[in-house]
Amino acid sequence: MPDKNSGKRKGPRGKVDAYLKYSGMAFQMGAIILLGTLGGQKLDTYFQTERPYLTVLLALLSIFAALYVTLKDLLFGGQNGED
Repeated sequence: MPDKNSGKRKGPRGKVDAYLKYSGMAFQMGAIILLGTLGGQKLDTYFQTERPYLTVLLALLSIFAALYVTLKDLLFGGQNGED
């Protein structure tokens, strides 16, 4: 009979796993926001806009996308069989 807690890690290994998970989320958020902002800058340069409208727009959209991905992973991360 399988143990109910067999999928959960305990002790130092579990702490390291949690640390890696959350630091990975931080890097993922940073990468999404960075790519969105750089993409906006490239589009502003390409279309020669007076003000950085596309940079601001894509930066805001990428912030929302990063929050969505992170919250989805936090709330529903273990339910799709990735563990």
